[in-house]
Amino acid sequence: MKMALVSLATIFVVASFATFAYASDPSPLQDFCVAVNDTKAFVFVNGKICKNPNMVVAEDFLFRGLNKPGNTSNPLGSRVTPVTVNQLPGLNTLGISAVRIDYAPKGLNPPHTHPRATEILILLKGTLYVGFVTSNPADPALKNKLFATYLHPGDVFVFPQGLIHFQFNVGKTNAVAFAGLSSQNPGVITIANAVFGSDPPIDPVVLTKAFQVEKDVIEYLQAQFWWNID
Repeated sequence: MKMALVSLATIFVVASFATFAYASDPSPLQDFCVAVNDTKAFVFVNGKICKNPNMVVAEDFLFRGLNKPGNTSNPLGSRVTPVTVNQLPGLNTLGISAVRIDYAPKGLNPPHTHPRATEILILLKGTLYVGFVTSNPADPALKNKLFATYLHPGDVFVFPQGLIHFQFNVGKTNAVAFAGLSSQNPGVITIANAVFGSDPPIDPVVLTKAFQVEKDVIEYLQAQFWWNID
């Protein structure tokens, strides 16, 4: 019995490490698990509650409208049209989602991260300056490294999961890109919004120390309206 328990514990530990090694959306345990509207649910789960398979229809796997340009009339000059599990219930448990991104001339998708997904971006129209920054290096003498380049129609660029990245339209015409993300709900943390536009606001003393600037600079930034484009 003791050996059996040791073996069981060993299997559990190995399985746990394997889970961490391949951490992403959980693998589905059935053909599909169409999400239901859980805004009034009394039970919250890691993902979405499944719709009764007998009630599933083709429309649960369909999203229309990515052919339509997003409205870029905002201070950033860009617009993200997401297709996550919140817009397409059939994505539930499938570990994938998509977005369309429209950019006006000089439009910016500002520095942000997706905490739960890697992103692969395909440029259809225009010219973009894109890049991502690595996490803090082990050697404190080194700096976070920027990987950046210019994209033209047909080019593909990948942004690793969790890393800060951006896209900027350097052209004189509109730009359009599509991207796939490795999560049904990748999440977005826009850096400026999170740091300077949180509710309640972060104590200016913290940000003054972090950014090594005067308190009035922080208070000015916190007083701005931080725009979300998705």
